[in-house]
Amino acid sequence: MAKPLAHHYDQGLRDQEILQQLRSHYPEGPTLHQLAPLDQLHIGGLAASARLLALIEPQSEVLDIGAGLGGLMRQGAAMGLHMTGLDITHRFSALNRAISQLTPTPMGGKLRWVTGNASALPFTDASFDAVVFQHSLMNMPDPENVLAQCRRVLRPGGQLVMHEVVGGPNQAALRYPVPWAEGPEHSHLLSLEALTTLLQRQGFTLQHHEDWSQTALAWRQRQRQKEQTAQPAVVSPQWVFGERFLTMGKHLLENLAQQAINVVEISARC
Repeated sequence: MAKPLAHHYDQGLRDQEILQQLRSHYPEGPTLHQLAPLDQLHIGGLAASARLLALIEPQSEVLDIGAGLGGLMRQGAAMGLHMTGLDITHRFSALNRAISQLTPTPMGGKLRWVTGNASALPFTDASFDAVVFQHSLMNMPDPENVLAQCRRVLRPGGQLVMHEVVGGPNQAALRYPVPWAEGPEHSHLLSLEALTTLLQRQGFTLQHHEDWSQTALAWRQRQRQKEQTAQPAVVSPQWVFGERFLTMGKHLLENLAQQAINVVEISARC
């Protein structure tokens, strides 16, 4: 699974061009807002990340699973959280680190980058205060094992927080490609009920869960309008996914509107 999934994410990645573009347009270093079209590749952007990070206790040691290009990591570090980013795509991890080295935003927390598989987390038991998923669990074919690994690396009383895409009531109508998958072989969407059941089975106590789907739909509608403007952006999701993002973004909006997918926020403790 690891190699095909990594290929899905890195086949269109223009990593060296991205770094050149950032250096050229932002010689003093890009801000978190300037990076957001590139590194906040989830529904809701910076505001969704800020809300998710606000659930985590200050100064926590946090594992970000599926860290991608590191938008959530840098935002968390700016808030004083100590962020370890894990991603299965090594080119993402390398670019994440390189972008962080360009960013002038004061980081009260530390940053660390690891390439690895969430099904076999390369960390010792009780290493973290919190684990966070942001649009990443739906790529994992064995979510129960992944959550067991999370439980293992969390300290007693540790937090698990999620901003995740789940299957909606019309999941059978889901249209591909979408940002996380070219087709159903890499899409492992759970229903909210199935996800909460797995969490409880692995010893997590749910604190809250909230459906963000209407907010997500409104946000995605605004983003779609921006993507269709003629003015080229300094950086955009197309620098990561290539031209196929135009179709992916269109399908994402349709899938939200048709309730093939929902977006949820979950907070739990072990």
